[in-house]
Amino acid sequence: MRQYELVERVRSYDPNVDESLLNRAYVYAMKAHGHQRRASGDPYISHPLEVASILADFKLDDATIVAGLLHDTVEDTEATHDEINSLFGEEIGTLVDGLTKIKKLDLVSKRAEQAENFRKLLIAISSDIRVLLVKLADRLHNMRTLEHVSPAKRKRIAEETMDIYAPLAGRMGMQGLREELEDLSFHSLNPAAHKAVVERLEAMRAANKGVISKIKQALKAKLKANGIQAEVLSRLKRPYSIWRKMERKQISLEQLSDVYGFRVIVDGEDTCYRVLGVVHRAWHVVPGRFKDYISNPKQNDYQSIHTTFVGPHHQRVELQIRTGGMHDVAEYGVAAHALYKDGVKAKKRNGKSASPRGYALSEESNAYQWLRRLVENLLEGDNPEEFLEHTKLELFHDQVFCFTPKGRLIALPRGATPIDFAYAVHTDIGNSCVGCKINRHHMPLVTELRNGDEVDIICSEAQTPPAAWEGIAITGKARSAIRRASREAVLRQYGKLGREILIRAFDRAGKKFDKAVLEKATLRLPQKTGQDVLAAIGRGELPSADVLRALYPDDVEAKSPKRPAIKRNDEGWFGLTKAIGLKFRWPGSSSKPAKGGGKTKSKRKAKGKDNTDSIPVRGMGSGLPVRFAPKGGAVPGDRIVGILTPGEGITIYPIHAEALQQFDDQPERWIDVTWDLGEDKADRFPAQISVMALNEPGSLAQIAQVIADTAGNIGNINMVNQAPDFTEMLIDLEVHNLKHLNEIIAGLRAKSVVSTVARVHS
Repeated sequence: MRQYELVERVRSYDPNVDESLLNRAYVYAMKAHGHQRRASGDPYISHPLEVASILADFKLDDATIVAGLLHDTVEDTEATHDEINSLFGEEIGTLVDGLTKIKKLDLVSKRAEQAENFRKLLIAISSDIRVLLVKLADRLHNMRTLEHVSPAKRKRIAEETMDIYAPLAGRMGMQGLREELEDLSFHSLNPAAHKAVVERLEAMRAANKGVISKIKQALKAKLKANGIQAEVLSRLKRPYSIWRKMERKQISLEQLSDVYGFRVIVDGEDTCYRVLGVVHRAWHVVPGRFKDYISNPKQNDYQSIHTTFVGPHHQRVELQIRTGGMHDVAEYGVAAHALYKDGVKAKKRNGKSASPRGYALSEESNAYQWLRRLVENLLEGDNPEEFLEHTKLELFHDQVFCFTPKGRLIALPRGATPIDFAYAVHTDIGNSCVGCKINRHHMPLVTELRNGDEVDIICSEAQTPPAAWEGIAITGKARSAIRRASREAVLRQYGKLGREILIRAFDRAGKKFDKAVLEKATLRLPQKTGQDVLAAIGRGELPSADVLRALYPDDVEAKSPKRPAIKRNDEGWFGLTKAIGLKFRWPGSSSKPAKGGGKTKSKRKAKGKDNTDSIPVRGMGSGLPVRFAPKGGAVPGDRIVGILTPGEGITIYPIHAEALQQFDDQPERWIDVTWDLGEDKADRFPAQISVMALNEPGSLAQIAQVIADTAGNIGNINMVNQAPDFTEMLIDLEVHNLKHLNEIIAGLRAKSVVSTVARVHS
């Protein structure tokens, strides 16, 4: 396309075009790309010229056309952002910057690089929708010339287009562009299927020759007889759209009712419903095939009435009824509105509207609002790869329309649950959701919502969204919010644990702990905030001694706090039946507790519940940072020790557990812990016993009866060794404390069918 041809094309729909701007951009792009060549061998400048041509087809303003001419200059030539800004202004410079990929990314994978660039692009689009229009035009021309690149690159680009850019165009209402992108991708990804569908369509077209024109004439005649002026258009469904529907519904091409579609375009919304009445009175309607998107527009602003009827020649006819303005939005989406910065109204330049079509929305379109919500989720903390995955999930779903009890319409992807609905209303509603009513009936939160459902969310301030909800929700907003809430809950748990550890470390060093002092430590530590420091200590990533060294580098006690080891008391390790607080090795201290009841180098009696140097353990419900060792675990009454595992928290072991031997050379991981259970607590704790019993009928029943009579609970039974006379079994129990466990063991030993009973330790 010649320079004057471009100017003439833009002037044809915008008489006030800035010709000088277009001419300067044309010459600059020509010089910048110089002798560069595309993979096809064509001069590189042919690509930005084609992009500008596509944008001119959308009748966009001169700034957008210029951005199309310059979109690759900064990325692929010696041009700089400053140069673009100085020559063409900051408005165009910002558009070009939004279209420029991030270079020299230090990322571990191509997927991460793709995600980061997509993140940058969407942020730019959320500020100015014209960035998207140029990007889609750029992608469309690249797809039209995709046969010239290598097969591997062709597949990658086609997959990216199918996964991201085609659905994104659809979400922005640019249906014609979406269909072409999908079709081009389909041709590259599955050429055999594409060829087969095209050949069948050609055969069908030949067989039905003349039928299309007869249906059009019949429609026009009926409308004219009722005094309705209308334009009737016909279309043939695209190959990819047909293939997708055949796969989804598992039907043949001949069974599709909408291979041929018809559109009736009228001058007003009222006339749309008049047309519907004429068609429904004249022909038989196909049940379940009516949709009113005028009353309930799609999220991309699409409006039409859809119906299917059995028309002339007994053919099923899919009909769309819309106004001229609705048709523009259906074909061009946000481009039809010329939505510019802030999405509120068209910009003005030189005293004229920058929207050649004359549309200037009084408020943001649904499509643009959706895009802004998407970017808000991105900025709230998800990493780029998670964000990309959530974006794909939202792009691919059809919609259902539900209502709040007050009548507010909420559009959701098909397959959405009340959890998605709650987060669509507000993030705080989702985070506090505990139940729901659907059409005034209590229903599970996993219920799939349907069109027209009225959903009432039941909330509680005490609720925190379970991490398992992420697998139930299907919208990106809900999943992001659930993951964020889970991370914050875990961070609070680790922070609380880290605070307990640090307070006791300060006490041992003779220092006073407060938040202000902790913030000073961040100046010498890699963590940015005091909360980050506490969380790192709780996760085991930062020893408490390092915090003391950072604050008091000259304090010898802070560098090496001396802790006495414990000794076995007169009752022995197994004789305790009360909750006892013990002193054990802290990160940074100089000694570690002895195991198995053996002698220690220093002699000190264990303290009781008033021990303030140990961390309280409240049992199974204490949250993520504290858990019990597998295969026996610990029960109240056992002397216990905590092992700090980075990223997992504290694992509680009984002091006599053989598994502790593997941590002998890691003294910094040993944590002092104590039981902290009230007298009225009825928590249960895991324990495991080994039982050798007679191999005769009824033995297992007697064993189970003893456990039941003593209020124990069986979690699992495993027969580990069976002989003709005896059977050895491992029984996982849940008991209240050591006394309770000993009662069960004593009861089993009293049974004649039981030979031996022993507790199994980790």
